Amino acid sequence: MTTATAEMKENTEANSKWLDAHYDPVANLYTFSPCITLADLQGDGENKLVVGDLGTGICNMKLKVYRGTSLMSENTLLDLPTGLVSFLMDQHEPRTPAIAVASGPFIYIYKNLRPYFKFTLPTLEVNPLEQEVWSQAKEDMIDLMSLKEMLEGIRDKADIPLSVRSLKFLMLDPQEMEAFVNVHKQQPIRRQTVITCVGTLKKNMADEDAVSCLVIGTESMDVYILDPEAFTILCKAGMSLPSVPTLMDVTGQFDVEFRITVACRNGNIYILRRDSPRPKYCIELTSHPVGLGKKLWTAYLPAPVTAMGLMDHQTRGFQAVLVGLANCEVHMYREKNLVSIIKTPDKTLPSTAESLTPALPSLLSFQDVVTSICFGRYGREDGTLIMTTKGGGLMVKILKRTAVFEDRDTAPGPPLAQSIRLNIPKKTKLYVDQTMRERENAVAMHRAFQMDLSRLRLAVARAYVQGLGPSFKLTLNIQNTAACRPVMNLAVSFLYDETLYSMKNAFFKIPLLVPGLNYPIDTFVECLTDKGISDIIKVFVLREGKSAPLLTAHINMPVSEGLALT
Repeated sequence: MTTATAEMKENTEANSKWLDAHYDPVANLYTFSPCITLADLQGDGENKLVVGDLGTGICNMKLKVYRGTSLMSENTLLDLPTGLVSFLMDQHEPRTPAIAVASGPFIYIYKNLRPYFKFTLPTLEVNPLEQEVWSQAKEDMIDLMSLKEMLEGIRDKADIPLSVRSLKFLMLDPQEMEAFVNVHKQQPIRRQTVITCVGTLKKNMADEDAVSCLVIGTESMDVYILDPEAFTILCKAGMSLPSVPTLMDVTGQFDVEFRITVACRNGNIYILRRDSPRPKYCIELTSHPVGLGKKLWTAYLPAPVTAMGLMDHQTRGFQAVLVGLANCEVHMYREKNLVSIIKTPDKTLPSTAESLTPALPSLLSFQDVVTSICFGRYGREDGTLIMTTKGGGLMVKILKRTAVFEDRDTAPGPPLAQSIRLNIPKKTKLYVDQTMRERENAVAMHRAFQMDLSRLRLAVARAYVQGLGPSFKLTLNIQNTAACRPVMNLAVSFLYDETLYSMKNAFFKIPLLVPGLNYPIDTFVECLTDKGISDIIKVFVLREGKSAPLLTAHINMPVSEGLALT
């Protein structure tokens, strides 16, 4: 089978699972996954598509709402949107969600497609030295070059960063400085941060229609939790991060227990918990993430990732991960298995080059890269996949009711059969059966456990210890399990309680280890106490010149008298 034939067959299989509901290559919709969501904004049972449009990056930033294939409404935004979520802010009827849009230092709340409230981040502390310098400039007590030199010194050494005003001043040409100072020197200095990501947290119940709080991450490396009704800051203490947050995943309830997983600009992932003074855990990544979720496996992709989304089809009980790639494809993974590949359609636009036929414009055909992915209920259709492209296109696909996804075991690792779940009884029935069994046979089970434990201790003593005491012979068997590579420059060290044991040689240099051969190492241990007590001897395998051990083991030594084991 040729490559072209294989690609045609693959495209046919992918298209057979999806209906092309809508494709507009010139929709002028520029966004990414955190700025797109589906919500029933009017309580009529039909979900609308809500998009935070980036526009040109300088102007035309808008909040757009689509119903079906048509634009339903739009609102102008003053700054670039960095996140968008839908949430229930109260218990009033009808239970329609509100839309929160993060843009600059503000959170814009929209209710019933109309502006409802604007939350502003609290201002940050201003550097006192910077404030003093601008006070001197206000009184004309300092010239422009001295002002520039002093602000540069503060910027390089001060713990508190400069305000936007001072940073803009330092970027100006000398001929522009005087006009800038005359305009701004009479105004008070303010230092304002911006919002980088936004999420939602259930207030006190885990129900799907429960009231939710807003969780926002800022450029000042802080995380705030907002009250859903008064929009005041509920929690900020202990929520500072080592770097700027870019992605966020929130679970739990604010009044009970919650966990906030944050991916930061330094490439690390941190976990925040309730009442924790600092991030609980840190996960270091090899590259910057584009999506956030629990790591279960690793898959190597043919191109860089541009967008990620979760496909949760609850009516079918089907879950998968949708990954947009830079090669104009969207891969669908169920666990570690690739189940489907969707290719973006060809985009045909007029070319700037001259056409061979003067009466007809020349056309340029190419595929576009997916920049955002959203799956869920759109309108009254449950299985709807919505994607936007780098060129501003909008694609809507509907999953066919007859679609069947077959696992393709393309990833290296264990075979697919190993992933098949066993037919295990339900947890509740198994728990009841075990409880009744323990009640009826408690004495016999305890005796069997003690017998097995004694046998295990005896087997360990026979394997590692020779002798009845107070002197023992300790034998270690070391083997190189590599296929063809020898190992050298290793050493064995023993750590023990010197008040209980005495060891003739507590440090050994291991000879060259040839793969597959067994190397026994013997040493003698003498018990110093006559009280019949014992302790653990720890064994460390080290590389010469390194302090961190390569391998560790614990040996339970027998007592000095008789055959009793610890």
